[in-house]
Parts: sequence; C-alpha cells; structure tokens
Amino acid sequence: MSNAREKKHAKKMRHQPTNVTLSSGFAAVDERGTKHHNGNEKSFQYQKQESRSGTPQHQQPKPTHGPSESCANEQPSKGQCKGEKGKGQAGWRGGHQGASREIPKYITASTFAQARAAEINAMLKAVTQKSSNSLVFQTLPRHMRRRAMSHNVKRLPRRLREIAQKEAEKTEHHKKEHSKNKCRKARRCHLNLLLEFNRRQKKNVWLETHIWHAKRFHMVKKWGYCLGESPTIKSYRASYRAMTKHCLLQDLSYYCCLELNGKEEEILKALSRLCSNDTGLTFAAVHCLSGKRQGSLVLYRADKYPEEMLGPITFIWKPEGGTSATPINRKLWLWLHPTLKQDILTELKIVCQCVEPPEAAASIPGVALTSHEEKSHIKQIENCKKRKRDDEEKDTNPVKKIVGDGTRNPFQPYSWTSSATGIVVSDLTMEMNRYRLIGPLSHNILIEALKTASVYAQVEDAETVLHSWWVETCKKPDSVSVHRRQEAIFELLGGIASPAEIPAGTILGLTVGDPRINLPQKKSKALPNLEKFQDNEKVRQLRLEGVPVECAHSFIWDQDICKSVTENKISEKELNQMRSELMVPGSRLNLGHRESKIPILLIQQPGKVTGEDRLGWGSGWDILLPKGWGMAFWIPFIYRGARVGGLKEGRIHSRYKGAPSIPDDFPDCPAGMLFAIEQENNLLEKYKRHPPAKRPNYVKHGTLSPFRCPWEQLTRDWESRITAQTECPISPSYSSANGMSDPGRKDLCVVEGEQGPKLSCDTETLKEKPEEPAEMMDIHSPDAEVSRDPREPGVCGNESGRTRASFCVLRNRKLLKWLAAWCLPVARRNQAAFRGSRMSQPELTKATCLSILRDYPRFLVWVSLSLLKKGNPELHTMICVPSKDDFLHLNEDRLYCGPQESRHNDPFKAKARKQKEKKKTEKQQKPEGGVAPGPAGEPHCTRACAEGASGLWPGPLPDVTGHCSRTLLGFVTQGDFSLAAGCGEALGFVSLTGLLEMLSNQPADQRGLVLLRTPASLQYRFAKIIIDI
Repeated sequence: MSNAREKKHAKKMRHQPTNVTLSSGFAAVDERGTKHHNGNEKSFQYQKQESRSGTPQHQQPKPTHGPSESCANEQPSKGQCKGEKGKGQAGWRGGHQGASREIPKYITASTFAQARAAEINAMLKAVTQKSSNSLVFQTLPRHMRRRAMSHNVKRLPRRLREIAQKEAEKTEHHKKEHSKNKCRKARRCHLNLLLEFNRRQKKNVWLETHIWHAKRFHMVKKWGYCLGESPTIKSYRASYRAMTKHCLLQDLSYYCCLELNGKEEEILKALSRLCSNDTGLTFAAVHCLSGKRQGSLVLYRADKYPEEMLGPITFIWKPEGGTSATPINRKLWLWLHPTLKQDILTELKIVCQCVEPPEAAASIPGVALTSHEEKSHIKQIENCKKRKRDDEEKDTNPVKKIVGDGTRNPFQPYSWTSSATGIVVSDLTMEMNRYRLIGPLSHNILIEALKTASVYAQVEDAETVLHSWWVETCKKPDSVSVHRRQEAIFELLGGIASPAEIPAGTILGLTVGDPRINLPQKKSKALPNLEKFQDNEKVRQLRLEGVPVECAHSFIWDQDICKSVTENKISEKELNQMRSELMVPGSRLNLGHRESKIPILLIQQPGKVTGEDRLGWGSGWDILLPKGWGMAFWIPFIYRGARVGGLKEGRIHSRYKGAPSIPDDFPDCPAGMLFAIEQENNLLEKYKRHPPAKRPNYVKHGTLSPFRCPWEQLTRDWESRITAQTECPISPSYSSANGMSDPGRKDLCVVEGEQGPKLSCDTETLKEKPEEPAEMMDIHSPDAEVSRDPREPGVCGNESGRTRASFCVLRNRKLLKWLAAWCLPVARRNQAAFRGSRMSQPELTKATCLSILRDYPRFLVWVSLSLLKKGNPELHTMICVPSKDDFLHLNEDRLYCGPQESRHNDPFKAKARKQKEKKKTEKQQKPEGGVAPGPAGEPHCTRACAEGASGLWPGPLPDVTGHCSRTLLGFVTQGDFSLAAGCGEALGFVSLTGLLEMLSNQPADQRGLVLLRTPASLQYRFAKIIIDI
C-alpha cells in the first residue's frame, strides 16, 4: 500500500490507545521482518499466493482466531472500503459484514471490558481536549454567541464555563495594561513628544526639517542621517520645470563642515600636499584666498597625486579683517559629503600635525539633553498622575530640543590643535544649516523672504540685552557702512534675470531679521522686476566684477554670536501669541528691538559650467544659517513659490549639469568603492527575489557584470591588449600576461627606438608639473615599478589597512582638453581651433598616444554621452567600440539604429541541470543517511547556479573587453531620457587606453561615435561621446 495511505491511517490512529487495534488491512512488520496484516496470522506473501491461485478468497477456509484477536479486529477501516476491494486482504470487502467475517463464538469478559474502557477514555479525552486554536465561546453556534462572552464567563452555558475560566486565566489572553500616560492625548503632549524625538535622534541624525519631510517624502536612512529621498507625489517633470523656470529648494544640512584656524602660510603649506595644480585652481587661488569666491577641488592623500583620491570638496576663506602687515589667523571652511568626512579629517590631522586634546569636554559646546535630565523626566512621567504641578516643579529640569547633531558624544573631541604649526582643526558638522535654491527665480525668493536687519540708533541696554552683539556692531561706523553696502547689493539682485549672470562662486554676507514676521497669508510666486533696474550701471558692475571683498564678511564666522542667536530665538508659541493679540488680524508684527538678528552667508552656485550647451543651467544660491533657525527660513521660502526636492532630485540636477554625483561617480575613492559594493548587493538581492522565468538571463545577453562596473579589470584588459600588440610594453610597471591581440590595432604598433626622442619631448610638454617628491617624479625607476605593480599582494591595501584602487580617474585639465578636441569630428574641431588657438594642442599621432599611455597607463576618463536616435540608457549600460561595418551601415542608411548582439550560450545552466540530476540519482542509490559527495572537478559556477543564482556569470570574470562582438570601452554610471535635450543622455567612464585606440582608428568625419547597450538587451545604439571641460 502506498505511503500516503499509511500516513492517512497513522493520522487517524494517533489518538487511539496502544491496547486498541482496529482491523485495517495495513501490513505491520514484526521483529523478524515478516509483514502481517492486523487481525490475520497469514503472511502477506502467503495471501498473495492464495489470491493468484484462482480460487476466490471468500470460498477459502478461514483461520481460527483467538478471543483477543477477534475483539481487536471487530472494527473495519475506511481505507479498505475505498482501496482494498478485490485485493484479497482481510477486512471489509463490500456488502454485509457477515459475508466476509464470522461472529466470534465466545469472548473473554475481562479483556473485552479493558478494551472498551480504553476506547471510552480515548473518546472522553478527544471530547475534552481542544483541537483548534479558537476559544470556547467561538465554538458555539452563531445563534448562541454573545459579545459579552469574551469577557464574562457567566454568559456561557454551564458546561463550558469551567473551560472558559481556565482560558481566561492564561497570560496570553490578558489585556496589556496601558498606563494613563500612553493615551493619544498624553503621547501628543509637547513634553512627551520632545522626549520621544530626542530619543529617536540618538541613532540617526535628524535635520531640522525632518518632521516636515517625513510627512511629505519617502525617507531613507543614509550616511547616519534620516533624509528625504523623493516626494510621495509625482514630481519628476515638476521638479525639472522648477529647476529650469522657477526654483527648487533642497536641504543640504547633512553636508559636513571642517574648520581650519591658523596662520595663512601654515595652512597653505599643509594643504598643498593634498592637491595639484594639474586639476585646476587650488586653495591659493587669488579670488578664493581673498574670501570673495567659493572654490572647489579634489583632494588626494598627502603626496600621492594622481593616486589615492579622497574626494571632492568646496572651500571658503574668511575675509581678512584688517590691513595690518603682521600675520593674522585665518579661517577656512571645507564643505564635504558625509561619506568623505572620516578619510579627509584623518588626512588633515596628519598634514597639520594635530594631536588629540587632553580635555575632550572642552570642545564645541552642545545643547543636547544629558542622560541625567532625560532619566529624571522619564521617571517623572511614569510616576505622575492627573494633578497640577507647581511652577517650581515645572522649571527645575526643562527639556530642551536637540539642535544639531544629536548623536554627538560629549566626551569625544571635536577639535584638534597642532603645537608645531599652530593650526586648529574643528568639526562643525550640524552646527549650521545649508539650503540650496536652484533655478532662475532663486534670488527673487531670497529678496522677498529676507529683509536686512535694521540698524539701532540709540537704544537702552535693558531693551537689547538679548542682542548685545548687534548693539556693539551698530556702534562701529565701519561695520554699519559695510552693512549698508551689503543691503544695497542684496537689493540689486532683483535686476538680474538669473544667478548665472553673476561670477561663479560669489559670496555675499548679510544680517537679516526674523523671516517669520514677513510670512504672507497665502502662498505666492516671487517674480523678477527687471524694469526697475533697467540701464543700471551698478547692476552691470555686479555682473562683471561680483561682490566686493568687504561685503563678503558675515558674523556667522563667529561661533559665540551664532550660539547667542540660537539661544535667544523667539519660540513659535510666543510668536503666535503676539499675532493673536494684534488689533488687526493678519497685519505685520512689529517686534522692535526684540526682533532677532540672524547672520547668514549667500553663496552663488554656477550650475552647468562645462561644454557648450545649456551653460548656466541649474544655477542658484546656497544659504548658510546658524543652527536652530532651519524651519524659520524653510517655510518662508516655500510660501514664496519654492518647490522642495530630495536626494533623487539632487541626482537629476547633477546629471543634467554633467557633473559627477557623490559618491556614485567617484570610483577611485574609498567612499566610491564602498558605495559600489553596497549597490551591487542591493541589486543582486532584488534580482534574486524574482523567479528565473521573470528575470533576464545576463549570461545569454553577454553581460558579465550587470550590477557593478569592473573598472580594475577593464583597465587591465585594455593594457593587456595594447601590450600584446606592441613589441615592447607600454608601461613595464603595469604590464599583464593576460593579453589579447586585436588585428585592427596593428597600425599603432611602433618600436620604442624609432619614436624615442619625440616621446620624451611630448612627455615633458604634457607634464609641466611643480616640484614633487623624488618618489613621485621618477616613476620609471625599478623601485617604482616594483611598488606600483597591481598584481602583487597589497596593492588594494597598504600597511594601515586603507582601501585603494589600482586604477585612477584622469583629472589633468590639459590632457582632458586634448581629448575633448580629439573626440570632435573634423568640421567641429576646425571651428573650435580658432577659440583655442592660444593653447598648443598636438595632433592625434602614434607618438602622442604612446607618450600619454606611458604616464597614464590605467586611467579612466569621465565622459558625456548623447544618443543619436532613440534609446534610453540606464545604469551599467555598456559603452562599446563600433566596427567598420557599423559605419558602413550608418552611411548607407541614416535610419540605421545599430547592430544587434547575437544571443550567447549559457553553459552554466546545462551544467547545473546535469549536476542536479546526478545528485538526485546518487541520493536514490545511496542508503538513507548518506550524503553523496560532489565531484572533485566540479566548478564553483555549477553550485552557484544550482543554488538560485542562474542567469549570472559566477566566479572570476573572463576578458571583459572581448567577450562580445563589440569591444567594451566603459560603463554608464547614470543615464536616462533627458527632458532638456529631448533624447537619451548618459554619464560614465571609459578607459583612456581604449579611447585613444578607438579615436586613432575611426574615420575623421565620424570620430567620437560609440555604441551603447543596456545590460538586459541585445540591441546596440549609436551615441556620440563628449568630454566637457
């Protein structure tokens, strides 16, 4: 009989006592291994022989049974009625019971009574024992149920009250005891809300606009903060329109600020080791050093350029206070992404020779609630009852709202001093708010929302005790004069159509009044009034020269003033109380001398500054505020027509500008590497959630790495291809044995001796670097070759355990300008030659390519891509080199979209299926308890595919450049359909070696054309490659 019937029978017999045996016809195995039927002494084989003999079983003589056996075999089984008809087994065979079994002639009373007693006990146990999870009153018929039965046992019938009482005494049915303070009214109490919000900020930092964002945005936990990812409403096109025609508002307060305080010469000397003149302007730029402009650059580890990049930053110098010849201390603010903070702060302490302070508590003071205060208030809330507290009890331990970084440890240092250089490095993270307004109307919103502070003429000391710093400022004629000039320049911004008309990075300092006083009754849109400032000479001067140096000064640089402004802020409750007492509701409040004076700093953001198209798009203003004033400025900006965006809108803004996003588009810095690993894990987890039939098979599509960009292997494979083609290696220190020859690249193969003098000349022209250490200058020495070999262990990590990449991103502006010109077709390159005639640009020759590759062997180039026809690039789209046939098809048919990749075979799928069948066969042949070992030569990929990772290339990747029919050049890091260009646009990286080879082989009139293919598609699309400088 089948296993299913045996299991069914066992399930029915599980509550029967052991001394009760029903007649079932199921075979039982005795100690000798012989199978018998219950109630029959004949073996199964003997009965089988009798059934085959031809004589019907009911005509054969019956064996004689004992009394006990007859009693035990009185009950038939259901299984025999259904499935045992005609099988010659004992039990019911249909018809009357007496037709197949004789009534016993005698029974033993004691044995019969014991068997019946056991059956009665089993029946009573089955009746009293509850077999379901429902309560007693739920087992009653519906017409007998009453709602009160759930809590009142006397509502039940008498026979069920005892069982219901036992159920009620169980702990899982007890109601949870809620304290009186846990009701909604108590939870929404201001004191309890404040304590709860302070508690929730201990793990992830909340911005001051967190509550506002949490009601309207999808929130994510990133980089130790709770940030708004995107609005809950559809806002893609609306956000683009705001950035293009109106204003988009973003909260960038999560950006970190590091302050350097010391002598100017010492600061410049220390920071010069972290940057290079080849990448652009440094900390010593004239306009930035004076304090009138904001600068931006890329930091590297000390004396490691162009390797070991740390990340991009923006910096602001505090304007000089006087004109004395004696050296004075200067302040420098470095603004950076939170993922870059730890690495940059560590490197700054190294170059500035800072040590840990002996007293950590003497660092930046915070207003966070101490643990003693919090415990006392929690205890007070738990023990309190409905009673009125005295005024003295209320003011003993007032609860304060966490302003700034709530996760700061008061015993951890946030300031480091160098005894050798005198430089003080301070961490000002979350000590200021930073908002960004993007769009042509951003300055109009600032003009309408902010009003400059009024100057005090003669004021008594008692009335201005809260704003004593502003009283002291008003007593100085020079400070009042600077304030008047700042106010005049701020009003001139109304005569400018877009912030892009002002010089990039212009800084304007201001002192404004409380913006909550000027809040309108309804939302409105701020519009420019250009007729008011038509033909104004001051506006023209502002567009050409920007803001004067003295007007860039702001009191926000003084931490004592900022602390005073934060502590003396008028609360919303007091402000609303004053509004309710106005004689004319809705009129403007006049606080007089009680009005707060807030120092701020306005920084112009240039927007798109590279390329030739849409210059100035996405420009706007950044505003720096003291902490505690975030919502006081946030709401007035929204009431003037600003639309709020999150992290997603920030990435869209960066993509439309053609600027790399942090840390996504910085693969050679530690933060970029960690981001790539996290992104790969998230995409792989999402991929595995779909069944194999509902997800793409990337192996068949020829996509080796759909969830990450193997930059290291891409640069290594391209170097191997070129090394295999040339007679001598291009760079001995970066050579690799896994080369792959390309017959289309033989025209670039030259002997080193033939081009020796020309190469050295080009190399000297290319570098033109300042003085560098000896280990950085002699890169071709034997020692340098050994130390820079990426194949040796320890390349991806040094003695201190830091993460580093074996490839770099090219940021030499001179070389990037050469590449940008070479990527243009001949017609456009001739037009650009007149504009760049003052720069000596060499032609794209074999000698030039070899000289570049000698100095930059494993480098990536940041490029922009624009599709010629339809197509929508996405993340990790492959950038490939078109063949000669592709150009022929494109010339013959202008509607030709592009070639198509042939479908690849998936060898791992067949291997996984065979391995699975083999394991199944071995398991059947193997005795129970044994495990079939896998074959010794089984590849790791087969096991990975069998475990559910089918569709992906397991194990180490093969040659990524030559895996498909078109040679791989690079990958796309961000791309989508562009509403500004009306076609698909993308940003990504390509190999410098592959780019030079492609440009040297392409026709002059079609130079710069590439092919794009998404990871889950076989169709290639034509696109033009652009390098914007």
